[in-house]
Amino acid sequence: MTAGSELPPALSVRQVLTLERVLAGRPEVVAGADRLDRPVRWVHVAEAADVGVMLSGGEMVLTTGVLLVGDERKQAEYIHSLHRAEAAAVVLGLGRAFPAPPRVMCRAAERCGLPLVVLHRPFPFAQLTEEVQSRLVRRNFAAVSLSEAVRTALTALITAGAPLQDLLDEIARHSGCPVVVTNLAHRVLATAGERPAVDDVLRDWERIARQAGGREGHGWIRAELGGRGERWGRIVLCGHRGDTAAGRLLADRAAEALILHRLLGGPEHRWEEQCAQSLLTDLVSGAVPARRLLPRARAAGLPVGRRAYVPLAVRDARPAALDRTLRLLGLPGLAAALADGTTAVLLSLARDQDAPALTEHFAARLRQEDGPAVVAAADTRTDWDDVPAGLREARHVADAVAGSSAALDLPAVVRLRDVHLRGLIRLLRDDPQVQSFAERELAGLLGREQHDLLPVLRTYLATGRNKSRTAQLHHVSRPALYRRLEAIQARLGVDLDDFEQAASVHIALLAHDAQHR
Repeated sequence: MTAGSELPPALSVRQVLTLERVLAGRPEVVAGADRLDRPVRWVHVAEAADVGVMLSGGEMVLTTGVLLVGDERKQAEYIHSLHRAEAAAVVLGLGRAFPAPPRVMCRAAERCGLPLVVLHRPFPFAQLTEEVQSRLVRRNFAAVSLSEAVRTALTALITAGAPLQDLLDEIARHSGCPVVVTNLAHRVLATAGERPAVDDVLRDWERIARQAGGREGHGWIRAELGGRGERWGRIVLCGHRGDTAAGRLLADRAAEALILHRLLGGPEHRWEEQCAQSLLTDLVSGAVPARRLLPRARAAGLPVGRRAYVPLAVRDARPAALDRTLRLLGLPGLAAALADGTTAVLLSLARDQDAPALTEHFAARLRQEDGPAVVAAADTRTDWDDVPAGLREARHVADAVAGSSAALDLPAVVRLRDVHLRGLIRLLRDDPQVQSFAERELAGLLGREQHDLLPVLRTYLATGRNKSRTAQLHHVSRPALYRRLEAIQARLGVDLDDFEQAASVHIALLAHDAQHR
């Protein structure tokens, strides 16, 4: 926690009684000794029996009892009135009205659980009032300063267009503990804080999240997130070790900022998508070991116990259509767009389910929802540690056929065995010798004035040199296609009817496409 993110200690009844000025009056607790940790919000001097009507709760009331002498009914009513008003405690100065603690008030206070303190020495109440009020004012000022500091920092991030993660990192910096944002079903949407501490929280998240509402006294502080008449999530400070009031203030300021961030972001920036994107990106990149990502996957709602994982990579499909297809089919999984335009999908199936059949069904339904799409799949994984390699394999397959799916006779779900030479070229595309080969073989067609001939060559070779299919796909007549093929052969200096020469040009074109896609 940063130095400016902590408030001066809250004053409890017990702490007030340890102040030097109070000790001079020789205080003695004669009732409610087990309630001394109540917070003191203010100090008030009152003598009237119906004092409760003047209070709003949390006050430490000082009295000499001068208006209560000789009337036990008033004495009892005085205590009951304070109890109804939720006063923190009552302090009775002995000597002026009562030489000893009045038994009626002691019994009533004990029954109500209201701390009753007597002062055995004369004590100027003004000194106690001044001491406590000054401490409370300093604390309130510190609270206002902290509130403004946090609000200013978060508002600056929102104004600068910062992503959700930057806001959460700032909140975690102020709170000094893991910060978790969930939806109403307790699924984790985002986290911040030191990674080991966050992982410890997420490891058993489903159980502890449902207890968080009743654990604020133990550092679990939450604030609801919502807007426009509905709640849609909550932010939880997990294990906040500082002052509870400071934690509550931080949670409230954080909730205000997150609500504003979401409203400004619009529906296209849903946090659920950002959560899935962060998780799947980390899985694909391999920057974080898969085992360390397991708690995040579980907390995000992905079933991870004894499951069969199907890694997919999809091109030419909208993320919204993917989400809708998963929901319609009732398939547990996550989907998110990666930086290269591919959408990664990770299905989590029971091990006794037919993974290939369900994957085929998913691909067919996706095409019904969103039109043509390339769905590439890796072999099913039963070990979570193998999921990253599976996602990379699926993305490799999708990349290998991207842009050529219309000319290829592809199955509904494309796998590594279906991409053949394309897959190999995709892996070798960054090799300098392969790049040089491609440039050399295609030099006659790489000028700007020949840009319309490359698509024809690409389709002709992808269809197995099928002239009828190529003419149909390019919407030209057979004679027009023949003229273009003759121009291509002339510029390349090859005979496309010769298998070896055509194969050489095809490999060069595959390498060129892989390098420039």
